[in-house]
Amino acid sequence: MGESRQELLAWLNNLLQLNITKVEQCGTGAAYCQILDSIYGDLPMARVKFNVNTEYAYLQNFKVLQNAATKHNVDRPIPVESLVKCKMQDNLAFLQFMKGYWDQYFPGGEYDAIARRKGSGAPPATAASRAPAASTARRAPSATTATTAPRAGSRQGGGGAASAVLMQENNALKETVQGLERERDFYFSKLRDIELLVQQAFEADPELEKDEGGLLKQIQAILYSTEEGFEIPAEGEGELAEEETF
Repeated sequence: MGESRQELLAWLNNLLQLNITKVEQCGTGAAYCQILDSIYGDLPMARVKFNVNTEYAYLQNFKVLQNAATKHNVDRPIPVESLVKCKMQDNLAFLQFMKGYWDQYFPGGEYDAIARRKGSGAPPATAASRAPAASTARRAPSATTATTAPRAGSRQGGGGAASAVLMQENNALKETVQGLERERDFYFSKLRDIELLVQQAFEADPELEKDEGGLLKQIQAILYSTEEGFEIPAEGEGELAEEETF
């Protein structure tokens, strides 16, 4: 695993058809999930969120990754707490491991990364993968534009009032979403504090971790329980636009 950062990023972007420019961007967990999916093809990619920028969303991606790693007996621990901080060195080391794992277990053949993450809030494809569509658009006949322009103009007269109503409704929805996100982040920060306290207690007294019926183990089980029958809401659901991480 002697690849440089540039070589690793080139491999990653080629495999996943992304435009990641920094190793730190892998800290969202999304790219790691899809690397594993390219090998086994069974990750729930609809639950992996790419265009996100909160640690809460990153942790949900890593939960998907951890479940898949457990299922496929990946023996290396995933240092989630350090990776979600999006630090270069931590993510570089883990990306090097993932590349080595991929080299060893990738079954070969074509992997359609864009199709696999369709509908998962994924970022746009790389410039190379967008090129055919772009060239098709440039070949569109100018006559079509000339004939459709007047029809577009004729619809503008009666649309002003409706547009104003839609904008008001959109603003109200955005305010509601922002309020819900603030509430979510507030409670998540409390859960995160509880998790850290539990971990610190285990580090101070390793015997506590062996007590499966103990209070701390019960708290940890609740914190790490999976959402059977419950689908995690998409990050940024309800917003008209979302800032792209990649």
